[in-house]
Amino acid sequence: MAEDGNVPNLPVQNQVLNRTSFHFQPQKNWLNAPMYYKGFYHLFYQHNPLAPEFSRKIIWGHSVSQDMVNWIQLPPALSPSESFDINSCWSGSATILPNGKPVILYTGIDNKERREDRWQVTVLAEPKDVSDPLLREWVKPKQNPVMVPPENILHYCFRDPTTAWQGQDGRWRVLIGAKERDTRRGVALLYHSTDDCVQWTRYQEPLLVAQANEMLECVDFFPVKLTGKEGVDTSVNNASVRHVLKVSFEEEKGGKDCYVIGTYCSETERFVPDSELTYTSADLRYDHGWFYASKSFFDSAKNRRINWGWVVETDSREDDIEKGWAGLLALPRQMWLDTSGKRLMQWPIQEINNLRTRHVSFHNRQLEGGSMFEITGITAAQVDVEVTFDLPGLEENPQIRDSTHVADAVLFNRGNSLGCVYGPFGLLALASNDLSEQTAIFFKIIRRGNGYSVIMGSDENRSSLRDNVQKIPHGTFLDIDPRHEKISLRCLIDHSIIESYGAGGRNVITSRVYPKLAIGEAAKLYAFNNGTKGVTMSSLDAWSMRNAQINTNAI
Repeated sequence: MAEDGNVPNLPVQNQVLNRTSFHFQPQKNWLNAPMYYKGFYHLFYQHNPLAPEFSRKIIWGHSVSQDMVNWIQLPPALSPSESFDINSCWSGSATILPNGKPVILYTGIDNKERREDRWQVTVLAEPKDVSDPLLREWVKPKQNPVMVPPENILHYCFRDPTTAWQGQDGRWRVLIGAKERDTRRGVALLYHSTDDCVQWTRYQEPLLVAQANEMLECVDFFPVKLTGKEGVDTSVNNASVRHVLKVSFEEEKGGKDCYVIGTYCSETERFVPDSELTYTSADLRYDHGWFYASKSFFDSAKNRRINWGWVVETDSREDDIEKGWAGLLALPRQMWLDTSGKRLMQWPIQEINNLRTRHVSFHNRQLEGGSMFEITGITAAQVDVEVTFDLPGLEENPQIRDSTHVADAVLFNRGNSLGCVYGPFGLLALASNDLSEQTAIFFKIIRRGNGYSVIMGSDENRSSLRDNVQKIPHGTFLDIDPRHEKISLRCLIDHSIIESYGAGGRNVITSRVYPKLAIGEAAKLYAFNNGTKGVTMSSLDAWSMRNAQINTNAI
């Protein structure tokens, strides 16, 4: 095996069970800071070159692209080599300085013999040749490490530096996720630099303290415009923007990315969020499924904010070793502030549409209660679907049960219609011929309070006949009024991952599924309505998707 993990004889993507065809994955083994530079998008990713699992020797894989869809693999950007990172190069971020020079800040794991004694420190890396648009070689200056855990911070909970931003005073700022030694509170530590990210000083107060006693992983901090979809550089701070602070909460399998929106003043170093991070279902989330450790960047070529997130495998470790790879990245998503100002919108980047090929469409089709129909003419295992549903008039009916106190676990389960006015209805993805395997992406309409609520769910319970796979229902409340708005859904289905975008990107759910029967040409796609009342499918457009070229080159 080559040291960087490249496998020259990997079979064609569709010949490998459950391997995706247009999502970014390593050719082999395990993965977990993007940027745009001189005409190329750069994707740096956590990579284990030796096995499809997390290990003590994590490096930074490196791929480049001109469209964020097709990727060329380059040699690793960073590998353990010095006393301050000899036990791994963990997550970090890239920053473009005013002179156009890129720098990387990342987490190094130092050389202590016992794992529990090892410190997490912040390391600076610079390109060896700034004229090289591919940035193939990086060096670590002698000033490293540039940040170490303060005395009141746990030495093993100090990591994941953000992209740096510059205040009006000319100083650079960066956040580090950390956990306090005495209180065990999760904090986002703020640091200042006056010399292009080499010398750093800790600010006296954290920029954010979480209510939960949880480590704040993979912190991200960036401005969003009050209106429109355009993104802005990370250093922009004026009356036309608000700021987003995102943290990742690790869980036993993967985790969740939660965020707050607020107002930031660099003169006083105060960030005032509209709400608090509570580590509960009340938190705003990027994604209500399998999506974690995301990182955004400003795409200066097209003036947009792009977010990448890591999607874990939910089969077994033995499965990962047998197939030889684990982990992938969700599709790159453009992000902007909703017109309400209360949440972010997300949508796959426009370039994904270039993979669309064979197309079918249906319009104004009635779905009676208990009905379903197959969507044919496309490759159901590798497809992009957009569908819109219209409901007959929703009237105030006091006889309809108020579902305010129905448990979320019941609401988010497709098989339970307790309290439903309409639904569940939606799509059955990656379904087998006998329907013994299926993943339902669905909506339910319930009465709640004085109005109606829309539930969006992705139910993995019947996604596979295999036993060694996690299968759970994911769900959320879709922030729309079904009396005045149509219900829309976009699903991108790619063999073992389904990304579902509700209401134009107000909410997103990512599922991992591992069908045993519904694979390749045997997979089927249906529209369905399991409710008692009919709904109208106003429109449905589906496109088979071509394979993306992802790291298929030999290096």
